[in-house]
Amino acid sequence: MQSLKSRIYYLLTKRALAKFRRLKLPIPQGRLERERQSERLFRMPKDLFIEPCSIGGVAGEWLRPSAAFGKGVVLYLHGGAYIFGSAITHRAIASRLAIASQSSLLIINYRLAPESPFPAGLDDAFTVYSALLQAYPDSSIAVAGDSAGGGLALALALKIRDEGLAPPAALALLSPWTDLTMSNPTHSSNASLDPYFPDSALLKAAAQAYAADTPMDHPHISPQFADLSNLPATLIHVGEFEALLDDSKLLAQGMSRHGSVATLTLYSGMWHVWQTFVGRFREADESIAALGEFLKRHIQHGAA
Repeated sequence: MQSLKSRIYYLLTKRALAKFRRLKLPIPQGRLERERQSERLFRMPKDLFIEPCSIGGVAGEWLRPSAAFGKGVVLYLHGGAYIFGSAITHRAIASRLAIASQSSLLIINYRLAPESPFPAGLDDAFTVYSALLQAYPDSSIAVAGDSAGGGLALALALKIRDEGLAPPAALALLSPWTDLTMSNPTHSSNASLDPYFPDSALLKAAAQAYAADTPMDHPHISPQFADLSNLPATLIHVGEFEALLDDSKLLAQGMSRHGSVATLTLYSGMWHVWQTFVGRFREADESIAALGEFLKRHIQHGAA
């Protein structure tokens, strides 16, 4: 049964996001406002060290739990429709995943559209992953991401496979955006339920800004249409009320059809990246705990 707290947070989120949309802020101001709100609304957990860094010219932050942890490393790619988001906006959720996986986690500020369209963000992620392989030769490296960051994590895994690099130990995807053509049925059928995407205008504009002159169905832009064979073990968490629900469902089906191991968990009554509220209601806590355990099992123990 869905918790009462999650229902309350759903309604509060819907109201707050509707108010934010009415501001109609230009992208630069929207980015700054999202960072200010994130720092105000979300507290960092205790016993966690934050270390600013630059890897291959890409800025980011290491989030390191102070408690004993293994040698595993998680590369986290934030969401924000490829035009918003940063280590600051996603620091809280990423830190909780670091603690849950008992691993050092690196969250990076990959380049954003429209200033830097595809493949800039993917190139940044690939540069960082390649550098991590060299810096941590004895460690397993997993990749995680939410929303657009989930789609980017999948695109990164495809590029890693095609370039012949050592693959990630696992992929953990939170409500990934995998179809930028916006052709999946729930993009419209779930719009009235989704606090983030009550219509397709934002996603269509963001997709165009990110893709620029590249076709929307390019496999590194919309991984739903890619050859999904020989990918790492993948855990996908998605909510019932998401416009991007079909993105996760069709991704899991496509991976299984291509022989890759993909597990999809559908959370009743949940909305886009509800895990943002980890520590505040049960469903968010359960999802982060399960994602963390999945990552820990693969990167620290090498489980299949």
